[in-house]
Amino acid sequence: MAGPNGKTGKKRVTFSHFAPEASEVYLCGSFNQWELAKTPMKRNADGCWKAQLMLAPGSYEYRLRVDGEWADDPAAEECVPNEFGSTNCVKVVPGGA
Repeated sequence: MAGPNGKTGKKRVTFSHFAPEASEVYLCGSFNQWELAKTPMKRNADGCWKAQLMLAPGSYEYRLRVDGEWADDPAAEECVPNEFGSTNCVKVVPGGA
């Protein structure tokens, strides 16, 4: 829902993961209903994979799928236990202007 200035309050959030040996990396999380192939990351020349999303302020749990295997994001702000006996990474999108 747009605010009085026409903005939705969403912010551009960049996720990145260095995996030069990987052939595919996907970003999966609460922001895309954990769909395995919904958010592919793009590889740049130095082997760093990136994806940008527009997210509303809040806290989001996520993980990476690197060549079909679940992986943690070493740059995650924090990690929390999940129901599968491993952990989910957490990205916090701050509110305000």
